Amino acid sequence: MPQVRVIPPLPEQVKKIRVAAYARVSSNSADQLNSFITQVEYYTQYIQSKYAWEFAGLYADEAVTGTATDKRTDFQRLIEDCRAGKIDRILVKSISRFARNTLD
Repeated sequence: MPQVRVIPPLPEQVKKIRVAAYARVSSNSADQLNSFITQVEYYTQYIQSKYAWEFAGLYADEAVTGTATDKRTDFQRLIEDCRAGKIDRILVKSISRFARNTLD
């Protein structure tokens, strides 16, 4: 009689979510720079602490206004990386850090 060999399935591989963060301050005052440093440190540590997340980078514009996106080089790079499929989720302190104009 033939032998039946059971081959167990491979465990499911968890696909990690590629998470990036965006930080921005609008001036180079001491309070703003402290906020900037805090945002960068917090998001880097927070994303890296999540098992199901892969750190996709930290994008940051220092001392740049949020009224227009064309002068924010890291913001532009973030959007390009999103369009290229490199990022699944973006964390930001508040929507005003991302853009002042909701159309942006």
